[in-house]
Amino acid sequence: MGCTPIYSMHGYAPDDETLAQIETGVDTRETVAAFLGRPTTDGLLNDEAWFYVQSRWKSVGMGAPQEYDRQVVAVTFSEDGRVANIERFGLERGEIVPLSRRVTSTPIKGRSALSQIFSNFGRVDAASLFRNR
Repeated sequence: MGCTPIYSMHGYAPDDETLAQIETGVDTRETVAAFLGRPTTDGLLNDEAWFYVQSRWKSVGMGAPQEYDRQVVAVTFSEDGRVANIERFGLERGEIVPLSRRVTSTPIKGRSALSQIFSNFGRVDAASLFRNR
């Protein structure tokens, strides 16, 4: 008899349908916060961008949980505080790749922040998954 995998999701990254309701050049930090909530990862770029991070995990038997997917949604703001760009990133063969982009002419500034968010991919100890529950 084999062990059935248990899947779990941690964090929050809004789906494309939800993001479609946010208008670039119109919505502000305040309206994004009211609609999506404030992200847990912000301030990495002096509040120029907010990052919403979602991870998917798989546990089998007594083995440590393994992260098998991570997506990051980056909402970038212009100097006047309005939404300038919305991008979704994921990993493909270990490389950070854009999965969707609202404004293609202005990619996110500070890709090093994305590298930091993705750098711990799969490197979380099992105990940290159950803290603050």
